[in-house]
Amino acid sequence: MLLFARNCPWCTLSQLESRSECFTRNLINGRKLILVDCSHLPLLGITDFEHMKLIARSVRELLGIEDPYWNRSISLPPREPMGMFLEAKSVTGQKADALTYAKFLKNYKS
Repeated sequence: MLLFARNCPWCTLSQLESRSECFTRNLINGRKLILVDCSHLPLLGITDFEHMKLIARSVRELLGIEDPYWNRSISLPPREPMGMFLEAKSVTGQKADALTYAKFLKNYKS
């Protein structure tokens, strides 16, 4: 519970403390938090739609990323740069560990 409270403070502040087991059982940490959205929550065992909406919104607020726009043009990138950077950092390994936001932006722009 302590690891969950440290990585997911939004769950302890809301009525979702009972969902901490789902996150710890599935090894969701701060690095994997960007991958938590409504399409993945049922795989974690969270199926209550209101909880799913609350968790997804809380994750976006915590990470400072934009809400998904249902009518986003395919000519645009799938997310804003910060969201794409966090997705790149969600994997483990030397390449992801060495990636900085400045390096990501340099490669992203070119």
